[in-house]
Amino acid sequence: MNNRHFLWLAIALLMFPQIGQTLYSPALGDIGRVFQVGPQAAAQTLSVYFLAFAVGVVVWGRLCDRIGRRPAMLAGLAIYAAATLFGLRVSSFNGLLVAQVVAAFGAAVGSVVTQTVLRDRFKGAELAQVFSLVGIALAASPALGLFSGAGLVQLFGYRGVLGTLLLLVTVLWLWSWYTLAETRPRPVRSVGLLETLGQMLRDPGIWRSALWIASFNVALFSYYSLGPFIFQRLGLAASWFGYSGALLALGSGFGAWLNRYLLQAGFKPLQLIRLAAAIALLGGVGVWSLQKSDAFVLPMLLVVLAFGLAIPNVLGSALADYADRLGTAGALLGLMYYLLIGAGLMLAGWFQALGETLIVCSAVALLLTIKPGKAIV
Repeated sequence: MNNRHFLWLAIALLMFPQIGQTLYSPALGDIGRVFQVGPQAAAQTLSVYFLAFAVGVVVWGRLCDRIGRRPAMLAGLAIYAAATLFGLRVSSFNGLLVAQVVAAFGAAVGSVVTQTVLRDRFKGAELAQVFSLVGIALAASPALGLFSGAGLVQLFGYRGVLGTLLLLVTVLWLWSWYTLAETRPRPVRSVGLLETLGQMLRDPGIWRSALWIASFNVALFSYYSLGPFIFQRLGLAASWFGYSGALLALGSGFGAWLNRYLLQAGFKPLQLIRLAAAIALLGGVGVWSLQKSDAFVLPMLLVVLAFGLAIPNVLGSALADYADRLGTAGALLGLMYYLLIGAGLMLAGWFQALGETLIVCSAVALLLTIKPGKAIV
């Protein structure tokens, strides 16, 4: 399989978990109506998604070293397909939550295994270029998910979203079956999971990186979980929530471009993370002050810009001290920040206060830049 064809598959696999999350967001209002649950309960479907995704990151990260990249990928996609099919048939809200948990566990394979395969195939500057290309594609994922999800919900309700996700994962499974080659190196060096976990739990730099990643992600995804209900409260059609995704994608893409430009201009990663946190705080205050108007979407642009500016700098330096065990350390870091994201979104869904959530997340990120230690320079 040549690199060009592989990159198309890798981008599709990396986009799939994010599209799955954002495609689902416009369906939350319909889920609340069909199952007769309130906004707080409906929003928990995204919260449990992140918690189960965190577990999946560790399991698939370890399995791709044990059984190989290709079998792990096929197994994870198959589990997602089975869970989505189950979700189409359930008649209770609890049953839908179970389907979401299992689906999220399977979807994690698209993130951790694909990144591992990329690191198997590309090195150095070439790998950096590949991740830049991936970042551009991922910036478009929320727009694609929100816009498509809004249209599907209008036509078919939440089942239209689940049916589309089932079709997408089936295509990805067949594509992977026919074209994804095994890239696991031989022999594979065995690294102790518990030993690495203990080392990371004692590392302040790892905790700081995990909290940074969680803060910016909760700020971003709280819009996807709370936004549908804000649009409902303002009397706006669900389609407008989908259109807002395209606007936010532009902000995220601009943030990624700005990050690259400022790095080339000589700015340090810590400076850019601090700048991103300040921009997000400004955006959070703007959303809070405009929450009774549809204009609240405009300061939300600052929040997604901050996300695109900060996250590459955190991820690029987080595992600098774990070069001998990147796969295992990457899976464990993913577990840490996805658990934090899931907990944060659960709280955000409970309080149903988007502006306040954004302010708290950005304030935490800004405070963490005061004494960053050696993890970020």
